[in-house]
Amino acid sequence: MISRIRGTLLVRDIERVEVMTPGGVAYEMAIPLGVFERLPRAGQEVDLRTYQVVREDAVLLFGFLEEVERTVFARLLGAPGVGPRLALGLLSSLSADRVVRAIRERDTAALTAVSGVGKKTAERLVLDLAGKLDDVPTTAGIGGGAPGVEEAVRALTVLGFPAPDAERAVREVVQDGGTMPAQALIRAALSRLR
Repeated sequence: MISRIRGTLLVRDIERVEVMTPGGVAYEMAIPLGVFERLPRAGQEVDLRTYQVVREDAVLLFGFLEEVERTVFARLLGAPGVGPRLALGLLSSLSADRVVRAIRERDTAALTAVSGVGKKTAERLVLDLAGKLDDVPTTAGIGGGAPGVEEAVRALTVLGFPAPDAERAVREVVQDGGTMPAQALIRAALSRLR
């Protein structure tokens, strides 16, 4: 499986990119809108995490800038009735953080705002993915994405704390003491988790 591609960005379209590797092979990947908005200009270096879907009639690559985006995409594909097009649509309309929070909080209204997702599909997504995204850290609402917050949450999950607990502890630290470097956030959050 192709899991990561680094090279020169040749084509940068809203729905797809082409990346030329140093070995002279160009890869075409479908991307969500959020990735397109954060890509560098054509001709610059890019490093994309990829997810490969092999079908009887095609091999498809999907590109993401962050590991959490790829993880959420893969988990969405694991839900019955969700194909690459719908998973990509969800990540184009909502950020990976927002998809995870919508499923955790059973927010079907946020999911039905996505084109192609009706009430039944949203309810099925919430039921099928309940508990399957608990290890995926989100940073939305914690210090407005302040520096060090994402790193602190990720470090706490690596230490074995459940992602929702890590997020809650970091959120409390930021609310009480404001933003601070990741190491200080981790120390303060650890004292709340123990």
